[in-house]
Parts: sequence; structure tokens; C-alpha cells
Amino acid sequence: MWIDSHCHLNHVKFTPDNGLDGVLADCRAQGVDGMLSINCQIREEFQGLLELVKPLDNVWCTVGTHPHEASLPEEKSVTLEELVRLATSDLKVIGIGECGLDYFYKHAAIEDQHECFRKHIRACLATDKPVIIHARDADDDVIRLIREETNGQGMRGIMHCFSSSTKMGHEALELGLHISFSGILTFKKSQELRDFARDVPLDRLLVETDSPYLAPEPHRGQMNTPAYVPLTGACLANIKDISAKEMARITTENFYKLFKVSSV
Repeated sequence: MWIDSHCHLNHVKFTPDNGLDGVLADCRAQGVDGMLSINCQIREEFQGLLELVKPLDNVWCTVGTHPHEASLPEEKSVTLEELVRLATSDLKVIGIGECGLDYFYKHAAIEDQHECFRKHIRACLATDKPVIIHARDADDDVIRLIREETNGQGMRGIMHCFSSSTKMGHEALELGLHISFSGILTFKKSQELRDFARDVPLDRLLVETDSPYLAPEPHRGQMNTPAYVPLTGACLANIKDISAKEMARITTENFYKLFKVSSV
């Protein structure tokens, strides 16, 4: 059974009105036993996301501010103390984020992104809950801020939807982070990424969809769904020269160990 370590079940494409029950049924049929649904705006989304996942077996959520939203006044108003409180408010909340830095789009001011990311790192350290990190065109600063905030000791967390440089990937591993691969791993242009995946220790691997975005081959360009995570997992298994069944077992065990949860 597979775990989708990063999806967005509260996205409008997945709302109950658009057939969320059907999406979840498809996941079970494809051997996807659990999902982590990611929070991007605390004020706007978190409570609704928490209520969405509460009744669902083996579905959890996070709390955090995406770097795109870091300049929003309502997100800037969330204090470290409030973030820690929300992160520990319910057993269904098992991670901090999605947070990080994005210099590609720059939807938020860089200084706001830095302040927001530092706050999330501190919340991760205060709660001992893994941080989910978004990094795009900001590799050096992501690593630098982690090192500064942890005194170089690193922390528990995930480089989500990893597509950064090999150098950054090895630095993240040195800081104790897990590497999560999305459908990008299956794209024809992603040979360098596949080469890096070969070097990632088995006990640091996770798979995700980031759905409804980034559908893997052969569904690239279509709406993504957690039911497609086995396609990325099979690609990763081929890279590691093991069976898909073994990769499912490894990545699922990694997920449960990292997030300190168990299957229902």
C-alpha cells in the first residue's frame, strides 16, 4: 500500500461537490492507503481542511503558510505561538507547512518569505513535527536559513516535490531531511533528477503527487490525483532496482516513522 505524502484534497477540484468520495475510492482501488493533505493559508484554509480530514481514515493534514502567501497581512499576523498551538491542536495535524521560499514567481516579498520560513522552522523545532519545505529557485537560501535556525543541526522534515539541484539535495540530506519525489520524476526531461534519486538512501525516500498538479507520465497535462502516486513509486522503484511492492513498503514505513503516526 502506498502513502501520498503531499496532496491538496481541499482544492476546488477535490471538493465533495466535485466527487471527493470518488477520488478516495479510486485511491483505495489503486493501493493508496493514506494521504497527507497540505495547508497553504492558515487563516483562509486551515479549519476547513482539518474538518475535511477528521472523518477520513489514514488521511491527515498540516498547518502552514505557502511562500506565495507570505506577504498576506492575515498570514503575517499568525504568530509563532499560534502556529505551535494549531500544530498541536488535533491528532490529525501531523506536520508544519507547506512553507519555504519561491524566487521563481515571487508572489510574496523575499523578506516576508524569509520571515515566514524562519517562523515555520521554529515551530517545527518547538513541536518536533516535520516541516514540509517548498523550494524553487532558492536553493542556497533555503539551506542557509535552515542552518541558521537550527545551528547547523538540521531538523525533521521533507523537501517536497524535489526538483532542485543535486548539490542542494545532498545538503538537505546532511541536514536530516527526507526527499519526496513527485510526478516530475517520470518526465522525460528529468534524467538528472533520476540520477540524484539513485543516491538518496532508501530510509529517506517518500513519494507524493502534489495533486491536483503535476500528473506523472502517462497522464502528464491532466488533472492529478493521489491515485497516481503508484506511477511515481514504480518509477522510483525502477531507479533503485527493487520491486514496486518493496518501494511501497519502504516509503510507507518511512512516512509513518517520520510523522509518528500509524495506520488505522
